[in-house]
Amino acid sequence: MKKLSIGKIRGLQQLANEKGIMAMCAVDHRGSLKRMLNGEHPESVSYQAMVDFKLDLSQSLAPYASAILLDPVYGAPQAVAANILPRNTGLLVSLEKSGYSGEPEERITDLLPGWSIRKVKKMGATGAKLLLYYRPEASVAEKQLETVKRLADDCLAEDIPFVVEPMSYKVGEAEADPQNFARVKPQLVIETAKQITALPVDVLKAEFPADSEYEKDAGRLADFCRQLNEASQTPWVILSAGVSFELFHRQVKLACQAGASGFLAGRALWQEATQINSRQERLAFLETTVAKRLESLTELANAYGIPWHTKIEATKVDESWHQNY
Repeated sequence: MKKLSIGKIRGLQQLANEKGIMAMCAVDHRGSLKRMLNGEHPESVSYQAMVDFKLDLSQSLAPYASAILLDPVYGAPQAVAANILPRNTGLLVSLEKSGYSGEPEERITDLLPGWSIRKVKKMGATGAKLLLYYRPEASVAEKQLETVKRLADDCLAEDIPFVVEPMSYKVGEAEADPQNFARVKPQLVIETAKQITALPVDVLKAEFPADSEYEKDAGRLADFCRQLNEASQTPWVILSAGVSFELFHRQVKLACQAGASGFLAGRALWQEATQINSRQERLAFLETTVAKRLESLTELANAYGIPWHTKIEATKVDESWHQNY
């Protein structure tokens, strides 16, 4: 069990609800959101169109979320400046550039230029999040882990929570067949969790440890989730990866029953909103259908999830604590 410092504990309290469950919404998408808003000409999506979408979504969902994840380019500072984030909703801010460098089979996560953990803390955010393309056996794995270690050290220095989101990807001709990739995905996700959470990260934002298109056996799905829980040395939440809301609802239940502390849901909640051109109609959809989806997931996670603090130990506090902090 990991020991956490006072600042990190306070930050995790602010990312979770009163039950210790993280019911978080992700809206830090950039390149993928542009493609959703205009599939034929994503480069034509304007700065203001991106900002407006994120403001609408934040305004509609933040009141129902324990925390919201936004990017520093189109979302986080704009939502703060617009005064639309409730004071009791945590704010996670992403660190990475959109996309990756390197080869498709040797992916490197690059950090957003001019951005840092210090600035995340300075702007008043609750914590920082890193998306990390990762294959445990890849030659670039060590380089990717070094990035995590460096940022983890910065988060220790600033004493704020660090959320890491490892994403697997296909390697080799065989895995071009989705069924073959589905066979290796459970162990990829589980081994990745083991390696990433051995570092000083505070929350693992994990992929569902199976491809539900190919693995239908409920017993096997539950077992993969249990293995993921055993592999993670930190509290973990499940990500949605753009699946349908109905499928994600089932995945959240399985993950929470196995030991997850909640979810960090993105496109599964709101992807249909990108196809609504009228801003008024979009807001109505977000405030009704999408808000109800988020409430439904929260009820599920509250019922089955494990409070985040069951996986950590607080640092010892005594009368001289403030002198050494």
